[in-house]
Order: sequence, then C-alpha cells, then structure tokens
Amino acid sequence: MTKSKKGIVYLVGAGPGDPGLLTIKGKECISEADVVIYDYLANKTFLDYARKDAEIIYVGKSGGCHTMSQDEINEMIIKKGQEGHTVVRLKGGDPYIFGRGGEEAQECFKAGLAFEVIPGISSAIAVPAYAGIPLTHRDYTATVTFITGHESPEKEESNIAWDKVATSAGTLVFLMGVGNLPNITERLMQHGRSGDTPVAVIRRGTVSEQKTLTGNLDNIARMVKDCGMKPPAIIVVGEVVKLRDELNWFENRPLFGKRIVVTRARQQASGFVSDLTRLGAQCIEFPTIEIAPPQSWGALDKAIDHLEDFQWLLFTSVNGVKYFLERLKFHHKDIRDLKGLKIGAIGPKTAEAWTTLGIIPDLLPDEYRAEAVIECFKKIGPIEGLKILLPRASSARDVLPDELTKMGVEISVVPAYQTILADQNTQKAREMLKDSKVDMVTFTSSSTVLNFIDMFSEDSAELIKWMNHVAVACIGPITAETARKKGLSVDLCPAVYTIEALTDSIVDYYSNPAALGCKMD
Repeated sequence: MTKSKKGIVYLVGAGPGDPGLLTIKGKECISEADVVIYDYLANKTFLDYARKDAEIIYVGKSGGCHTMSQDEINEMIIKKGQEGHTVVRLKGGDPYIFGRGGEEAQECFKAGLAFEVIPGISSAIAVPAYAGIPLTHRDYTATVTFITGHESPEKEESNIAWDKVATSAGTLVFLMGVGNLPNITERLMQHGRSGDTPVAVIRRGTVSEQKTLTGNLDNIARMVKDCGMKPPAIIVVGEVVKLRDELNWFENRPLFGKRIVVTRARQQASGFVSDLTRLGAQCIEFPTIEIAPPQSWGALDKAIDHLEDFQWLLFTSVNGVKYFLERLKFHHKDIRDLKGLKIGAIGPKTAEAWTTLGIIPDLLPDEYRAEAVIECFKKIGPIEGLKILLPRASSARDVLPDELTKMGVEISVVPAYQTILADQNTQKAREMLKDSKVDMVTFTSSSTVLNFIDMFSEDSAELIKWMNHVAVACIGPITAETARKKGLSVDLCPAVYTIEALTDSIVDYYSNPAALGCKMD
C-alpha cells in the first residue's frame, strides 16, 4: 500500500470482532492512514494499530442511534480524501456484505477519488463457525443464502422472495435480524419451511461474550424473548445447526467467557494475555505497575566500570537482565566483558534471557524465590569473601542480600530499574468490580498487589467487599502473602512460580467445579 498526495480511500473490512480475524492488508492500511473513520461494529482494538497522529472519527450506528447519517458519512469520506489524506473507512465484517460499502465506493467514484476495497471476514460466515455450525456440509446441504434480517415487517412488498427462500434446502443466514425474529420465523413457516427446522441465534459472535441459543422455527422467537437476547446477533436456519453438538470448539475452551483482570506491567503482559485469551478468557488489561529506569544510573554505572572486582552476577528478574545489558551497551561493552564472571538466575525466564545469548547460568534454583538462591550458595561451599553484584529493582525484598551478607559475602545491590505506579484510569475497572463483572484478578508480584490496592484507595472498604466475589490468583507465596496482608483472600497459587504455571493453575481452577467459590486459607 502506498500513499497518494491526491488522497485515497481504503474501504477496510474489520471482520466480526475477534482481533485475530483482521486481515494483514487491513492492518497495514490502518497503520498508514491519516484518517480512520470507523463503525460501531469494528472492534476498538483495531484503533491501536493507527498512528498516534492519525485523526480518529467515530460514525457508528447502534440500536437506531446514528452518530451520522449515511449521507453525512459519505460526505466525510469524500472531504477527507479530497484534502489529500489517506483515509481508512473501517467497517465491521466485510464492506460489501450488508455494509453499505458499495454505496460509499460509488460516492468515491463520482467524486473522482481513488479507492480500494480490502475485504473482511464477514460475520455471516465467521460467527456460525465460532458457534460450531458449518454453513455447508456434504451430508446436509451444498447451498447457503445470506439474507438481511433488518427488513421492516410493515413494508407492503418485501424484497425477499420468501416462497423461494423458505423452500430452499440450503442453510439460511440472517444478519441484523434479532429484533425482527418473530416476523422472520413466521414468514418462513407460512411459505412452507417446517416448524421443526433447527435454528441458532448467536450473539456477539467470535468474542468472549459470545452466546448461542438453539431451538427450531416454531419456538426460537419465544426463547430469544424469554432470555432477553439483544443485538447484534446472527440467525442460522437449517439442518447444519445440529452439528453444533459435535463442533462447538469456541465456547468449549476451558476459560471461555471468564473475565480476568491482568495487573502485570503492560510491557510484560502480552504473553500472559495471549495465553489466557487463547484459552477463552476475556482479558481486562489493568497494569498497576510500569517498569522504568532507576532514578539514577550512578551505582550501576560504577559497578559496570569495575566488573573485574566481582566473581558473580546475580539476577532476580528478566528486567534486571534487560536493563543491565542495555547499560552495558551504553558503556560500549558487551557480554565479552563478562568473561570469568559466574551468573546466577532466580527463575527459568531470567535464565532464558541469558541462554538466548549463548550463556548458560551457573546457578538456577529449583524453587524460584530468594530463599532457594541462598540454599544454592550454601551448597557451593565456603563463600566468605565472595563478591556478588546484584542488579535489581530499586525497591525489593532484602532477604537475599541480608542472608548472603550474614554468610560473609560482599554483595553490591544496585538499582537497575524501578517499578512505579501505572498511570491508569480506574473508572472502568471500578464499575466492573462493583457490578460483579470480573471473575478473577491476577497478581504477578507484590508490587502489583500494593499498587492495585493503592489505585482504589478512595474505595478501600468497598474494594474488599467487591473482591469477596472475585477469585484472586497469585504467582507465588510471597505475592500471596502480600495479598492476604492487604485483606484479600487468595484462591490459587501454583507450586511453580512462573506465568506458565499460573496459567495452568487458572485452567485447573475453573475445570474443578468443587474449587469454585472456595478460598485458600
């Protein structure tokens, strides 16, 4: 994709909601756009791909409430394009499947404005797939029909050939039809479709809020009304709906629908969030800490200048390794300058930060906490007079340096980074906790616990009440102890203190019905 000084419009299909279903070309267009004009149905996560200086314009339509009329949207697209901008018109699903993209493209043509269409994965095919319903199947049907469900029942003449649609042997997919469901089912049965025909109504498909209701033409409208299902939803009519019993993969994931708050620093949370999301959870990223350089590099710089004075480098976190190596590079040094130094790492991720550089740590305890490191040094033998450099967070537990000092070690503790309170808007999290819309909060360090509590200091008494209905997961016993001291009940803490083990423990927790609602002592 290349920019044009004359301006160009990209009609981009954003897909049905799952951010992973945006096309590569669609993402490229968003990232290069000067202006992004987006719909209600486009997942707002996609806006994160836009440039920071891009103009973002919302023109959504929802439940009869229109931010702009279609004519006004057309005018906006043309105006921005004629001003010489690269414009992305971001539309839910596919621009040409009931998305009025064809009309917008026509307006670009009339205005002499260059445009391209970037197809998106339509909700018409993606949502049934996520509900375990293949629209075609050699044992059931070879045809499928897409139909608007938004047609007014008051119209004197319908644009839909109900007599032909109803008697078709194929699958019928109605988009935007929940509010019109009684009329749709009645028309189909009036024109010959059996009342026993299987029907599925799928709300908020492809995301963790997905809900699927199945019935038949005779009862589905009543079922939808009784359970209060609201738009947006897809309606699937046909025998293929029966296959959902076998093929419902999305909703059967172990953490499906669970709302899990991740308090880890944003720089480190991506893998954790990705794993939980893959397992079906809806992750609410609420970083309570940020990783930042120390207030002064003085102590670390001095240590790096005298590396020959030490026999060991000891690291208690990946961040310690990262900032140490960055500072080493700043001083025009590299890992060759560590020759002769032994390296200790407190956990597998910290060790991995070195093994990726071709260096195997000399010390890695079986248990990933300070006390285990101390036991490892005891097994080494006499260590009195040993000089150890410990680059770590500016604020951390003193168990390790205190105990090593008692053993006669000369340990230099230098700040390599600091954890600070994240600049975070708590309003959304506060509302979700208050309304019992959070299933679990995860803590990966004592800092995440303390900052989480501090962020809700104005609601401290209420917070404990809200958290009584929320599961608390801690990465290890030190973090769990901090949580308990702050009045939180801890539900789970893995035997191995890693993100992978924490993820597995969360899955086990929700896979064991007996554990739900039970707090650890």
